[in-house]
Amino acid sequence: MKLHEIKGAEGSRKDRRRVGRGHGSGRGKTSGRGTKGQLSRGDGFRVGFEGGQMPFAQRVPKLGGFKNPFRVEYALVNLSKLAVFKDGSKLDPEAFQKAGLAEPGRKIKVLGAGKLRRKLAVEAHAFSDAARAAIEARGGSVLVLEPKVKKVRRSKSAAPKAAAEEPEAPVEAPAAEPTEEKESEKEE
Repeated sequence: MKLHEIKGAEGSRKDRRRVGRGHGSGRGKTSGRGTKGQLSRGDGFRVGFEGGQMPFAQRVPKLGGFKNPFRVEYALVNLSKLAVFKDGSKLDPEAFQKAGLAEPGRKIKVLGAGKLRRKLAVEAHAFSDAARAAIEARGGSVLVLEPKVKKVRRSKSAAPKAAAEEPEAPVEAPAAEPTEEKESEKEE
């Protein structure tokens, strides 16, 4: 057997439909595309065409995701990284920056990954519970810089609503005067 003798399976290959070869062929003149209109000319629609309405690729937002403007980015420091400091030293943001553990101006959060083998006085903006427990277990101290303060937003119309919602003092109804019939029943 040679390459030119190889043939595909029966029915796997079909002859190309020849259009526009006279009306006797059944596919002459308009070549099966009907008369006039968009589909009779050219190759039809481009990919993603939605009939003239704004296509999906142009409708969707171009910048992905929601960016929280109030998000606080911390420089994360694990307990294992604190081994570079001497026993009994005081760690503040400047000490972290000098050691290369945080960039200047970045808030610092101490995490509890790793083991702490020194007694340290650590000042940072945030601590995980595990880090706080490990530092205090070694006899060190923890100081949170700028503790979180929950801010409650109030609308401008909150004060009038609060005044309107205050319960009014209960008004006692005047005692009803007994009628003549009831008085006569009492006398009997």
